[in-house]
Amino acid sequence: MAELRVIIAGAGGRMGAANIRALVNHPGVVLHAALDRPGSSVLGRDAGTLAGLEALGVPVVDSLDTALPGADAIIDFTAPAVSVTLAQRAADTGLIHVIGTTGCTPEDDAAIAAAAKAGARIVKSGNFSLGMAVLSNLVEQAAAALADYDIEIVEMHHSRKVDAPSGSALILGEAAARGRAVSLEEKSVRVRDGHTGPREAGTIGFATLRGGTVVGDHSVIFAGPGERLELGHRAEDRSIFANGALRSALWARDQAPGLYTIADVLGLTQSSRTSS
Repeated sequence: MAELRVIIAGAGGRMGAANIRALVNHPGVVLHAALDRPGSSVLGRDAGTLAGLEALGVPVVDSLDTALPGADAIIDFTAPAVSVTLAQRAADTGLIHVIGTTGCTPEDDAAIAAAAKAGARIVKSGNFSLGMAVLSNLVEQAAAALADYDIEIVEMHHSRKVDAPSGSALILGEAAARGRAVSLEEKSVRVRDGHTGPREAGTIGFATLRGGTVVGDHSVIFAGPGERLELGHRAEDRSIFANGALRSALWARDQAPGLYTIADVLGLTQSSRTSS
């Protein structure tokens, strides 16, 4: 089978560089183009040297029209507005679109889902770590089995992260809510301050920590009478997200248009494809 020709969006960012490094060492894929925002200081630079590798002969560009011809897939860890635009273009071209962007609003998610219905093959996740996907599955099972235990989700990331709770923490919260057959929107508690009174039974609490260069730490605590169960994951290198994204792009090549998650890629859930 021919190599999958991949565009890396956000090539000038930390995840962009991680995606380029992972792609170079991953069988079955080739760097087709590197894309960054207009006005970026990395425009024109070689994508390989930008990622700390030997030159690849692929300059960073700011025009999607320049990058698209001949491409099979785009890996996108950028910003919500950019991801929505890329999803719409993916729908127009039948492109595979792997989205690791976090901080999307319900309106952004609806636009991305619409693009999947219109013909794009989209794999979207707040965390492309394979370990995190398995953790999410375990959290759903534990939430169902320990129905009267309190659930608290604690996450810590580097000081430059701009959204809170993290996309990964929300994935875990959604898993817990599925296990309890409740709505996370209705049951989540994001902030506690002052005289809050006793903890409301059945809620799912979040605690957000920021500092240093932490790639990503997540813990889910099930606190019951006389015991606690703690399930956790620590990301030590961004390459785990990049490798998961590449695996997702290769998997999506054989799928029908629709909206998928990393859990679908790993076979942990029934297909969540949106019918086209």
